[in-house]
Amino acid sequence: MMLCYDAPIRGRLPRIGGRRGPICRLRGRLAGATLPRDAMPNIFGKLFTVTTWGESHGPAVGVVIDGCPPRLPIEAAEIQADLDRRRPGQSAIVTPRKEEDRVEILAGIFEGRTTGHPISLLVRNTDARPGAYDEMKEKFRPSHADYTYQAKYGVRDHRGGGRSSARETIGRVAAGAIAKKILSLAGSVEIRAFVTRIHDIALPAGAADRFPTLEEVEASPVRCPHPETAAAMVRRIEEVRGEGDSVGGLIRCRIRGVPPGLGEPVFDRLEADLAKAMLSLPATKGFEIGSGFGGTLLRGSEHNDAFESREGTVHTTTNRSGGIQGGISNGEEIHFNVAFKPTATILRPQRTVDVAGRPTELAARGRHDPCVLPRAVPIVEAMAALVLVDHWMRNAAQNADFRF
Repeated sequence: MMLCYDAPIRGRLPRIGGRRGPICRLRGRLAGATLPRDAMPNIFGKLFTVTTWGESHGPAVGVVIDGCPPRLPIEAAEIQADLDRRRPGQSAIVTPRKEEDRVEILAGIFEGRTTGHPISLLVRNTDARPGAYDEMKEKFRPSHADYTYQAKYGVRDHRGGGRSSARETIGRVAAGAIAKKILSLAGSVEIRAFVTRIHDIALPAGAADRFPTLEEVEASPVRCPHPETAAAMVRRIEEVRGEGDSVGGLIRCRIRGVPPGLGEPVFDRLEADLAKAMLSLPATKGFEIGSGFGGTLLRGSEHNDAFESREGTVHTTTNRSGGIQGGISNGEEIHFNVAFKPTATILRPQRTVDVAGRPTELAARGRHDPCVLPRAVPIVEAMAALVLVDHWMRNAAQNADFRF
């Protein structure tokens, strides 16, 4: 196979300031070149793989899940429950886009059980309004993916950000619901994410020490389990929305019931894959596990987690490691924080340039979240579940199937 075409060099627009960028002529250089499946940018996981597809204002979005064990009992309602927590229009502090996000099972589940074959799930876009993004066809939104997509591919879907839209995460949440079901049956693993800070409003010290119930998290539209703090967070989001602005914050995720032994010792450390999973989400800017950056202020004698035997099982007296040591789970609770930036698309004028590089101004229209965190909570849980199931299967493949 011979690849032969003229194309703009990646990283340069076809025309900036009236001049054409340099042309890269690729003649045969990529002939026969292939990428391994796990190197493709839309596939996540090694044994339990997830491929998401679709754009914000296309006909539908969805996911294909491969490697799911057969005979897993799963109903559409279980997947829908997590999608309902993610969907737009669910409260006054999120985007008003009205989507039911009803999941359709196309393949891989028969009579309430997985078949062991690829699972295909679809969610239709029913409230798309692409006309609200006409101005963005020619102008780049500051701190958004508009320019970088154009620079990389030479083409982009400007309608709602296309592939860079958070609607892509529908497939992740749907797949995560299946992964969570596997974890709950395999080892009673419980994953709970919740908001701990919005802008400069944070949970009081010690308020996040207890593992919250799902009901406590879902009691507030901001998904903070501390009622007084949650009310203040809601007021802040309403305040910035009224000003056409946005805010960011922190989500904490806690996972209990993970057995020791999950993760790999070098490149695929469990915390490294969790970090990649979280930082692959739209608007994420930081990840810390265990003591995180705060641990840099301690000495080794203060930071080390001492071991003890408790009811015949090895445990640690503290958990500054965050449940992972040497890249492998140690049986303690896994806990980490994910930082989300303020939503890039805001409803106030901002300086930018157009596709020709000319200075201009853009005041975004359309329907946008003034803060992404309330709807990001189930997405964080989903990505954590996908990482854990994949590592659980990898550990079993190496260590459980052979007896010597």
